[in-house]
Amino acid sequence: MNKLSFKKIVLCSLVFLPVVTSAQEAVLDLTLEKAIEIALAENPTIKVADKEIELKKVADTEAWQALLPTVSADLGLQHSIQVAAIKTAMGEFKMGMDGSTTATGGVSLSLPLFAPAVYQNMRLTKEDILLSQEKARGSRLDLVNQVTKAYYGVLLSKDSRDVIEKSYNVSKENYDVVNSKYEAGRVSEYDKITAEVQMRNMHSSVVGAETGLSLAMLQLKVLMGIDTDITLNVNDSLKAYETLLTLENASVVPAEISNNSTLRQLDHNRSLLERTRKLLRTNFMPTLGMQLTGQYSSYSNDNWNLFKYSYSPSSTLSFGLSIPLFQASNWTKLKNNRIQLSQLNDTRENTYRQISMAAESYRQNMIKTISKIESDREAVRQANKAVVISSKRYEVGRGTILELNQSETALVQTELSYSQSIYDYLQNKADLDYTLGRE
Repeated sequence: MNKLSFKKIVLCSLVFLPVVTSAQEAVLDLTLEKAIEIALAENPTIKVADKEIELKKVADTEAWQALLPTVSADLGLQHSIQVAAIKTAMGEFKMGMDGSTTATGGVSLSLPLFAPAVYQNMRLTKEDILLSQEKARGSRLDLVNQVTKAYYGVLLSKDSRDVIEKSYNVSKENYDVVNSKYEAGRVSEYDKITAEVQMRNMHSSVVGAETGLSLAMLQLKVLMGIDTDITLNVNDSLKAYETLLTLENASVVPAEISNNSTLRQLDHNRSLLERTRKLLRTNFMPTLGMQLTGQYSSYSNDNWNLFKYSYSPSSTLSFGLSIPLFQASNWTKLKNNRIQLSQLNDTRENTYRQISMAAESYRQNMIKTISKIESDREAVRQANKAVVISSKRYEVGRGTILELNQSETALVQTELSYSQSIYDYLQNKADLDYTLGRE
């Protein structure tokens, strides 16, 4: 028996419709909303994007921690074998005692008082977090788009399979009727052969449609991040979405284009570059720091017993001001930053144009598809009527088997075209929603 992971069992049993398991397989009842929710919970791409945000938050914490004091302890032991001497006209003076030991121990505290680079780096990490969050949002939008189109692909394959299977059943019934008439001597062998060929052709089409449905199901499972041995039960049809096909869905508000994830990422990158420019300018600013040091020292000891030494304390408080005067690379880095900003602005302008063109293309396709669907709907009605008429004509001997087969083939083609039109609309709508960054 195949087992789901604990997380998947909880997800599918509590959040979604129950998963019915048997000794051979696990069956999951699926809708579009559930497919998207499972994908967002299980797809590794989303998990990676969320962990990237966590890494950026850790980097942000590390940035402001640079303003905290730094404390360190130092212990030292020095044994002088022979100390240096200073020779002057007045004589020779030793700088200590030969064979003596010096012990020192101290604690040092350092604190930055004015560190402009740290301040700018803190703001830079916050911009980086916003960029990571937008990238995660873009990953979610992309996954939702892929899962939505894959789900519609499953519905198209399923509806096509149903249409072809229904046509196969009709052609099989026609063959049985023609065969019985042939055995009774009422029709020619040509009619029998034609009906049999039609039936076998439709059987081959049924097999192909089943294969296409299996591949569409497999693609959807991969995007959802679930095991391929789980059976998906999709009680849905493209015709159920016919009422959603409106021109309102095809409208494009100019402000929505700026909500595109790619554009928003470029905007965040521009903010990062502008913040980086301010960070580079801190290379021309002074920094001020403070250091407090406390120390115990013992000099000129003639033994190694540290606990018997005579120690004397000392402490110092110092302030350090570092003023950069000249470093040629600082000017080069600023120039490089200006070029990157200009390059990014050109990229954003070009991207905005491409996105606007893509959104308009999807909108036009949706509008055209709506008019095509109305024509296909009428074509299906007329094709059904033609099948009924050709069947009656053949029964009374006024029509031929060729007319009957042609009417059935035309019905299959119109029904497939009708489903394809609905699918095209939904595909364009999914792409439009993704392009406009609609959640």
